[in-house]
Amino acid sequence: MAEMDVDALHQHFRSIMASVPDAMVVINETGAITAFSNTSSTLFGYSEDEVLGQNVSLLMAGKDRANHDTYISRYLQTGIRKIIGIGRTVTARRKDGTLFPIDLKIGEAKIGEHYLFTAFMRDLTEQRRNETRMKALQAELVHFSRLSSVGTMASALAHELNQPLTVVTNYLEAARDLLDAPDEEAMKMIQEALNEAAKQSVRAGQIVRKLRDYVSRGEVDKRPTELVPLISDAIELVQTEMGEGVCRISISIAEDIPDVLVDPIQIQQVVINIVRNAIEAMKDTDDCGIKLSASVVGEDMVMISIEDNGPGIDRDVADQLFKPQASTKSTGMGLGLSICKTIVEAHGGTIEAVSAAGGGTRFVFTLERAEGTHDRD
Repeated sequence: MAEMDVDALHQHFRSIMASVPDAMVVINETGAITAFSNTSSTLFGYSEDEVLGQNVSLLMAGKDRANHDTYISRYLQTGIRKIIGIGRTVTARRKDGTLFPIDLKIGEAKIGEHYLFTAFMRDLTEQRRNETRMKALQAELVHFSRLSSVGTMASALAHELNQPLTVVTNYLEAARDLLDAPDEEAMKMIQEALNEAAKQSVRAGQIVRKLRDYVSRGEVDKRPTELVPLISDAIELVQTEMGEGVCRISISIAEDIPDVLVDPIQIQQVVINIVRNAIEAMKDTDDCGIKLSASVVGEDMVMISIEDNGPGIDRDVADQLFKPQASTKSTGMGLGLSICKTIVEAHGGTIEAVSAAGGGTRFVFTLERAEGTHDRD
């Protein structure tokens, strides 16, 4: 009976080693590998036969590879846990020599006078890659946001400054004409001064107009882009900035939605601005919620909808919402939604804010469908 129990236990252990989802390695107190799961073979590139009896430092890198046996002996002598039952991120080494990060957790079992240590390992390569990608994307978006804010401010300044500069120019030119009088020497000096003033005023107006034209026209690097990853990344960035639990955000976009022809960074900025504004507007709402959806409009456009369940907006406010200095926030400069309008229109689309059916606010904007893309099967 005892032999059958032992056989059954062995079979059970073998089934665990064959099916455990994380890489699992068992070592003894000398650091020798006594069991190596199938997922460990996949992760490290070694077969079980290649590693059984080998020192586990074979799978390690750096100082851990050189000092692992010292770690074990120190623990056996002192009983002080540095990693057992705690876990940490370390660098591992595959059979081909490549290094990669893993999440390592270790458990222990004492059998008689001897110890067994079981390591559970999860590959963090993809997670680290995604973290690096998100940080780079976030930095790029922050940079673009700053440029957009400066550009929109410049556009507003151009609008405000062109009119007074035109008036100054007209007055100076009139003064130059009127002062062309008998006192030849004085009039000559005044005329030269007024000529220079007029030239500089005209020049200033030209500079401002060029700046405004540049900002209004924009530079858009459009390319076919999948909508779901674009929006998902934007929402992840908002949640990273403002906190994941601040507001319930749901994305409902069919997988067969066609690609759009956009500059991804700029359209993500539109989504981020609208969602961030919605969250800030709902700071006093008990159950903050935002829904994002998309649908095909006509033959060549895709419409994105961002709807919140906040207090909503008046029709008069909605009409003014996208002007550069409009803001419903006491501390706002009103640049965010103006940026959104500039970006969407530069992409050939339109944007508007309307009252949602159940209260709240719904922003909708359109984007061009990429040529040659059809609804995915």
